[in-house]
Amino acid sequence: MKFSISLIFISTLFSFGTCKAPTKNPQPKLKKDTTYTFGNRSSDGIGKYYLGREISFIMGAEGAAWLERNNRQQEENTKLATKKMQLFPQSVVADIGAGTGYYTFAIARKIPDGKVYAVEIQDEMIKYLNDKKTSTGINNVEVIKGSLQSPNLPQNSIDLAFMVDVYHELEYPHEMLQAIKKSLKSDGKILLLEFKAEDPSIAIKPHHKMSTMQANKEMLANGFKLIFKGDFLPMQHFLLYQKK
Repeated sequence: MKFSISLIFISTLFSFGTCKAPTKNPQPKLKKDTTYTFGNRSSDGIGKYYLGREISFIMGAEGAAWLERNNRQQEENTKLATKKMQLFPQSVVADIGAGTGYYTFAIARKIPDGKVYAVEIQDEMIKYLNDKKTSTGINNVEVIKGSLQSPNLPQNSIDLAFMVDVYHELEYPHEMLQAIKKSLKSDGKILLLEFKAEDPSIAIKPHHKMSTMQANKEMLANGFKLIFKGDFLPMQHFLLYQKK
């Protein structure tokens, strides 16, 4: 009897093959993010680098008075910068990193049948913009709260997106440019105004300046080509790009 039971057990064991430990599902390998690198932090940088450039600190709401300073037109020739944007009465424009709306409301007056999206991430600046919209009675401005990685603009809607002394502060420049690209119309453009890194006489902290070469490098990496470079402003580059 015991012999018969043993034969049955051995037969059953061989019919099912050798027992193996259960196989675990292999875990997918996480793709290493090589978009940014991290290193030593400068006095006005955040220690995060994009294509060799250290990203600068964001100027907070405490800088509002500097943005609205009386001699800004004299120093930067903001009226000429606005004129060179070559806007039409019905243009749809996005002022990304609008701050106090210094450019936002000046442009809104020039495009009565168009619209300006004033994009900000700082709550203090958003309140400033909304208060200014109320006090001026300019109704073709829409204030939008963006995020660190997106301006939260409607897709395929923008003729011109511009950033005035803002791009160098973007914590996620790659993600932001990709989001802006989606918001542009097929012939939409993006404009950067940045203090000239090539000119040491401009009394701006180094990480708040950009060279044309570095700007072109970063824009090209995100699918934009330079279509116009203006050297007419006293302190800033005027760099206009279009989708490749």
